Amino acid sequence: MLFFHPMDFLIIIAFIISVWAQFRVKGTFNKWAEVRTMSGLTGYEAARRMLDRNGLQDVPIEPVPGRLSDHYDPMNRVVRLSEPVYYENSISAVSVACHEVGHAIQHSAHYPMLVLRHRMFPVVNLTSGIAPFLLIAGFLFQSMNLIGLGIIFFSAVVAFQLVTLPVEFNASSRARDLMVSEGFITGEEERGVAKVLNAAALTYVAAALISLLELLKYIMIFTSSRE
Repeated sequence: MLFFHPMDFLIIIAFIISVWAQFRVKGTFNKWAEVRTMSGLTGYEAARRMLDRNGLQDVPIEPVPGRLSDHYDPMNRVVRLSEPVYYENSISAVSVACHEVGHAIQHSAHYPMLVLRHRMFPVVNLTSGIAPFLLIAGFLFQSMNLIGLGIIFFSAVVAFQLVTLPVEFNASSRARDLMVSEGFITGEEERGVAKVLNAAALTYVAAALISLLELLKYIMIFTSSRE
């Protein structure tokens, strides 16, 4: 009985949105990957210029295998771009590359939410692995103490995901502003950039929504059981 709750319906809906978001980001990326930039810049060239013009000449850019595997590594201060982004001169490639540079700029500027996210990571890395086992054990043995502890651990995971949202939106905002001001894209191309970045951001929103609803479900079960 504890494994099913009315909020499961909301979680299922959020999961469907998450799956749809994944398909949308891939579809949007593929669509705008066919549209070449008027500047002719590849993802690598745009990222390199943006880094250099923000005083980050010492931050390297590396190509990595895969698709949509792009990320900024704050530990090694490296921008890693998937091969389609690194080598291509499409709207999608330049958008994703500059977004990752946005994270490097955040790191350099000590953007508060990124600093908080980095500080939370070691704790979340631990709690994210333990929380599911605590919750499962709590439900199996009907132990409110284990469920309560699992909720606390899972809360850290949800907080991390919520903090990630402004980090991602801010990186995209920085990327769009700099891409226009530096002439990497024209005003007409900005629409395509917005489509690519907004689709990517939606995946983070959907993931955070699922986790938040799951947390609320566990809290409601916990409080109702104690009553």
